[in-house]
Amino acid sequence: MNKTTEYKKMLKHKRPKRKGIRNKDYLSTGSTLLNLACTGKPNCGFAKGHYYFLVGDSASGKTFLSLTCLAEASINKNFDEYHFIYDNAEDGALMDIERFFGKKVAERMEPPSLTKDNQPVCSSTIEEFYYHVDDALQENRPFIYVLDSMDSLSSEAEQNKFDQTKEAHRKGKEVTGSYGDGKAKKNSANLRTLIPYLHHSGSILIIISQTRDNIGFGFEKKTRSGGRALRFYACIELWSSIRSQIEKTIQGKKRQLGVNCKVQVKKNRITGRQRNVTIPIYHSFGIDNLGNCVDFLIEEERWTKKGNKIQAIDLKLCASKEKIIRYIEEKGLEQDIQSIVGEEWEKIEAACVLHRKRRYE
Repeated sequence: MNKTTEYKKMLKHKRPKRKGIRNKDYLSTGSTLLNLACTGKPNCGFAKGHYYFLVGDSASGKTFLSLTCLAEASINKNFDEYHFIYDNAEDGALMDIERFFGKKVAERMEPPSLTKDNQPVCSSTIEEFYYHVDDALQENRPFIYVLDSMDSLSSEAEQNKFDQTKEAHRKGKEVTGSYGDGKAKKNSANLRTLIPYLHHSGSILIIISQTRDNIGFGFEKKTRSGGRALRFYACIELWSSIRSQIEKTIQGKKRQLGVNCKVQVKKNRITGRQRNVTIPIYHSFGIDNLGNCVDFLIEEERWTKKGNKIQAIDLKLCASKEKIIRYIEEKGLEQDIQSIVGEEWEKIEAACVLHRKRRYE
């Protein structure tokens, strides 16, 4: 046997088998249905070591969804050592963090940097954002980093161009050239180098972006800025929009309580599947996960509804939606309901499978 053959055998023997992602290495999104849309598992949403891209219309729950991920991490022991970094670049999240996401999140959430007198410093340019992420990586401690949002960032090139134009205007002169902010190039260059470091540290990066009306050619009615790299390097890309308003008649008038947020999985490196789910988000509560699960079981006819009564066969209970939810909470059956929803989801996915003889063994 020659040396080349020996070397090939040795490499084959030493090559480790590729393992799937373990459940403990996943972070829940806080929505059972969104978890299922992302991974096919009711308690698993985002995997450690990857970057996620969340695009959405205004007021469609983008910030709520991303911060709920921090809330889920705060009650998951596998994320006890993680930094919670919230880069509030657009200064738009003014809700009561402790009320909606818990005391632990309020205590652990931090800005990307601090001034000498401990004032928060968030990114204002695309360059600063990548500097801040690099600073977090240099600490050798895993993190969950949320950028809110890409659209609020300027760039050094854009700021320099503004200064030139301002000065020229004051002198009665003109300045030629574009106001392009160069974010597409910066994302292309920096995300590529960032991905392996996220994987190595087990960190999670969530970038939020705002939709824009597509006034050019193409079939898509909406687009977003920042370049193609934002999608190319994403493990999962989500798009959110408002499906409908949640309303209730109070004192004879309809009052808005929240929104039903439609979330589309447009890219998925975990399952390859593109799925759509609707998530109710209340202004006074946040994501109503249990109510969402109950609605799903009714829609898929696992549970039946007649009038205001729901026949919840798994609970051996017939009652209104609110009474069923209260019963689940009082008995501590949240995990059981998530499992039931997971079973129903799996049945649907199984029915979508194309049964053919395997071409490759």
